[in-house]
Amino acid sequence: MKQVTLILVSSFCSALLAILIYRYFEQPKEIIIRESTPVRYANYDVPNSKINIPLTHLPNDFVAPSALVTSSVVNIRVGTSSAFDFWSNSNSFAASSGSGVIISSDGYIVTNNHVIQQGNQILITLNDRREFEARKVGTDPSTDLALLKIEASKLPFLSFGNSDSLRVGEWVLAVGNPFNLESTVTAGIVSAKGRNINILDDQYSIESFIQTDAMVNPGNSGGALVDVSGRLIGINTAIMTRSGHFEGYSFAIPSNLALKVIQDIQDFGEVQRGILGVNIEQVDSRLAKN
Repeated sequence: MKQVTLILVSSFCSALLAILIYRYFEQPKEIIIRESTPVRYANYDVPNSKINIPLTHLPNDFVAPSALVTSSVVNIRVGTSSAFDFWSNSNSFAASSGSGVIISSDGYIVTNNHVIQQGNQILITLNDRREFEARKVGTDPSTDLALLKIEASKLPFLSFGNSDSLRVGEWVLAVGNPFNLESTVTAGIVSAKGRNINILDDQYSIESFIQTDAMVNPGNSGGALVDVSGRLIGINTAIMTRSGHFEGYSFAIPSNLALKVIQDIQDFGEVQRGILGVNIEQVDSRLAKN
């Protein structure tokens, strides 16, 4: 019995001695467990302070606005017809195609005038594949805008945002049907505002485009440019290119201008604007000196 007790005491002392030696020579290590998506921070200088804002809170998640906008952007096909044509004849829709934006639940759609001006039949395809024949409510070549109407109800639609409050560098999404690829979403930033690129031939044309680097190609014309909340802040209209395809510069009609045009067409059947009797041009150093 004494021998067993001696063995147990000896074992306990040996274990205690080993623990003490381990603690003396092997210092404990700090283990950091990171989340699968680490939180990164962006520093924003504020007068008299510096605020750290998690980047996960910045507007870089486009899933929600994309889902909202794609259901409100339509495909537009335009063609010509005669007394011998049938509506089901797809060959009659070869004149042009583009995009449009539903702006009311009862079927008002805004698009570019150049999308629908080449034909007298307009076929609208919704995101859910339903098709409607549209009628022209009115057009305004001076801003390259047109208002269409389809006989439908309870449609998803986009609310207008304030394009004047846009800032250069803000994220925006372009939604449309480039190359007949329906419901295509691209992202970019506002590159500039108030651009005049001299693409409208009308004597009283108004150009004050929002320039973005969101990818826009043929078929995007008339589609939506939205902010990260899904509010309509522009109608995609043109690209500046030498190849005929996107090269980094796309242009959209500001929503505030589009809203004025649409309201005039609805209220008066045409756009009402004052005529000053003068021509407007960009002021350069030579003109300023004179």
